Amino acid sequence: MPAIIWSGITSMIQFTVEHLLIINILLALLIIFFQRRSPKTVWTWLLLLYFIPVLGFILYLVIGQDFHKSRMFKMKEIEGEVKYAVRRQEKTIQQKQLMLADSEMDHFRNLILYNLEAGESVLTDNNDVRIYTDGLEKFDALLEEMEHAKRYIHLQYYIIKNDEVWKRIEEVLVRKVRQGVEVRILFDSMGCRSMSRKDWEQLKQSGIKVAEFFPAIFGKLQLRINYRNHRKIVVIDGRIGFIGGFNIGREYIGMEEKFGYWRDTHLCIEGAAVTTLAVRFVLDWNYAAKENLFLKDHLFEIPQYLRSGRDPVQIISSGPDSGIKTIHDNYLYLIHCAKDHIYLQTPYFIPDDSILDALKIASRSGVDVRIMAPCKPDHPFVYWATYSYLGEMIAAGAKCYVYENGFLHAKTLCVDGMVGSVGTANMDIRSFELNFEVNAVIYSKETIQCLENIFEKDIIKCKQITQKVYNQRNMTIRVKEQFSRLLSPIL
Repeated sequence: MPAIIWSGITSMIQFTVEHLLIINILLALLIIFFQRRSPKTVWTWLLLLYFIPVLGFILYLVIGQDFHKSRMFKMKEIEGEVKYAVRRQEKTIQQKQLMLADSEMDHFRNLILYNLEAGESVLTDNNDVRIYTDGLEKFDALLEEMEHAKRYIHLQYYIIKNDEVWKRIEEVLVRKVRQGVEVRILFDSMGCRSMSRKDWEQLKQSGIKVAEFFPAIFGKLQLRINYRNHRKIVVIDGRIGFIGGFNIGREYIGMEEKFGYWRDTHLCIEGAAVTTLAVRFVLDWNYAAKENLFLKDHLFEIPQYLRSGRDPVQIISSGPDSGIKTIHDNYLYLIHCAKDHIYLQTPYFIPDDSILDALKIASRSGVDVRIMAPCKPDHPFVYWATYSYLGEMIAAGAKCYVYENGFLHAKTLCVDGMVGSVGTANMDIRSFELNFEVNAVIYSKETIQCLENIFEKDIIKCKQITQKVYNQRNMTIRVKEQFSRLLSPIL
């Protein structure tokens, strides 16, 4: 039997080699004519197929296939109520009857309307927003809020690692289940690959409901390396919501020597915006678990809020299942709106042409554009591609910094001390095109100025990359930049 199998494998290899040219041609035709991609991405794949035909072919099968954009996450069960709320607010905006507490925010009325039209994201104005930049503080706040849960805890993370951070969370979750609280965990199969099946089974046995997004096959074999659910959402009783950059693992509290201190940005929101976060979780859960949580009315009861906030917030999301790049378009709109300054923090800076051009135009028009990125890589190719794009922004007059007090993972964009976006989406093509992301757009001077104050304090722990410093990079770095820049459309 082994001899027969080996013979079959040998025959397949021989057939592939003999027909490699034909396979490459067919694959090239598929990429060009049957999948709607940017010309830059098409040329990147064609070059890979030409120069490394066997490896390029394998890479395409694993990470290059286009995702069928067919709206996986349907909202039919609540479509009527959602659309009624959206249409009502649209009418209010169009008739100029939307009353914002700060009249200066009227400048962003069109963005509010766009998010209503494109993402059915209703603006709520009664939110209390707390900002966490330190992992220990964020997880302490999360644990405290979970301890107060009465009805349910919904938890969704891209990465969960079975270490001391998770053990603290797991202990609370198991205890809350015993108290009658419904607990659901939605995890991404690729991001949580270090967790074993046994770990998830133990959680299920304790009464916690678990669902896996895009499960692996044959154990841990991932055929969909792309199209990951990168969202980090926690919803507690429909009253408290967490959203931002922190995953669950010891590195996120600064306990990994490789990264050192982990600098991130996460929000805790209390107010009506949490309902939108709750809907986002349920849409993802329904797809992964094949269960309709919209039939459970108690999950959508309006709670009594303990903190009386006044921040207007819209929760926006995007993913490869939609033809509209809502988060990308919000970034683009905010950059174009800037009159005085733009503060951007991102671990990966690989913008598409529209974002890059918008930032350059802003900088050359006298807007104070400041971009902060990490000084060390967690993904080498992405890091050197980032460095390349930073060089382009420096030439356009932007101030670019690398954070030297550990690893910077924050995803924040603030404009003119008035409006900002915080969430899971990086300023890169992967977040714009391939990952499922979620952000909070905040229309509040007080909260945005807090975020900008944090940015300015971070500058003290940064090194500015001036034109002189950038020009002094050695030949090795220049080669890494050019090679990584070539691959940037598919990183």
